[in-house]
Amino acid sequence: MKNILQKILFASFLLASPFAQAQTDEDVEKVADIFETSLTKSSAYEWLRYLCKNIGHRLGGSPAYTAAANYTAQMLDTLGADTVWLQPLKVPYWNRGQVAKVRIVNSQTIGNQDLSCIALGFSGATPRLGITAEIVEVKSIAELEKLGNKVKNKIVFFNRPMDATKVSTFYAYGGAVDQRSSGPRLAAEFGAIACVVRSMTLKQDDVPHSGMTVFNNVKPIPALALGYQSADLLAELLAQEPNLRLNVQTDCSTSPEQTAYNVIADIRGSERPNEIIVVGGHLDSWDIGEGAHDDGAGCVQAMDVLNLFKRLGIRPRRTIRCVLFANEENGMYGATTYAEYAKNNKKEIHYAALESDAGGHSPRGFSMDAVPDAQKNAFAKVQKWREILVPYGLYDLQAGSSAADVGKLRELGTILFGLKPDSQRYFDFHHAKTDIFENVNKRELELGAGAMAAMVYLIDKYGF
Repeated sequence: MKNILQKILFASFLLASPFAQAQTDEDVEKVADIFETSLTKSSAYEWLRYLCKNIGHRLGGSPAYTAAANYTAQMLDTLGADTVWLQPLKVPYWNRGQVAKVRIVNSQTIGNQDLSCIALGFSGATPRLGITAEIVEVKSIAELEKLGNKVKNKIVFFNRPMDATKVSTFYAYGGAVDQRSSGPRLAAEFGAIACVVRSMTLKQDDVPHSGMTVFNNVKPIPALALGYQSADLLAELLAQEPNLRLNVQTDCSTSPEQTAYNVIADIRGSERPNEIIVVGGHLDSWDIGEGAHDDGAGCVQAMDVLNLFKRLGIRPRRTIRCVLFANEENGMYGATTYAEYAKNNKKEIHYAALESDAGGHSPRGFSMDAVPDAQKNAFAKVQKWREILVPYGLYDLQAGSSAADVGKLRELGTILFGLKPDSQRYFDFHHAKTDIFENVNKRELELGAGAMAAMVYLIDKYGF
């Protein structure tokens, strides 16, 4: 009785508000049912448990990735999707190897000491005994470019931390990640023989965080990330000992392309089946940890949207399609392959796409993106849904971005969304061995699934 009364009171408030043009008491009830079902009957947490504990990390093209694709396809079929299929594609395959070592050599202050490190994706390898050289510390790409050939035969140390003053840690990450993604390539172009980079995290522990570095046509040099405390130690020693030397060892290698799969499942629309609303995440992860927040959480939330629609008997007007993308971490080949499919399939219109790729923490809203005219109209429409979303903590509705995989659909005129969870803890785990199932909160994960399902319900019912 109390729950029914709360719904009635909220409906009365909502319908009296200036945002009530698009909402009805049916919407209030339906969104409440979506969240109630998500918090009591969701399958997302158990799906994530299996992905993490029975399969584990799943680099695109690895046997573990294939196991994850088969498992999620089976689960989507079991929950009653109308169609489920695997879309094959070829992906580059990089092997981390068994050796990753960064050692301070013959310091006048501390002697020899190993630093906490991990190889970056597509790092090159060293000889068996490694590379030993002096270090050049820089804080930015611009600083490296100013030094130019002065870094030849040296080890470049990129040491710009994420900006702790940014409330959104994604802005802090975006302001620092270029030194990891492109810094090693530029260092190699100027003749550096190895590169170490401060990990992209604000957590002051000594767990190193991996991630991709792009060499393009430049021969890869050894490139490793240092833990936060190790980066601090190295910087302090360099201030005292400018001629400090490091020994770096890696045994990374690149193999021939492997086959991976996008996992695709539909609930067919009852009125406009050719109009597609995509929900998704990326199924691959780096080959450390368990890929729990990045992006197992997003995948199981997207799967749960279909699950919640089926459990509640919601028959969508448009086709709701779950896409679990391959190879986001090291090349975006899954997103590119799916976008080409969408572009060439003239029988379908990709109406909207919503991705969760920012962790399984408490949802705070959605970001939006599209070509300018479409974004303006769609964003105005979404603002009318604000009052129905705010009671569930979904107050942050911003235009200007979405998520990486669905971003490939932008040129088709698709209205793009990204789920925005609270960001404060995400980079504690991102690309690290600590990205494990135990660090995902069940209730927060389920709230995210409910948020995605509520947004899809509103998009499907009202359109743009």
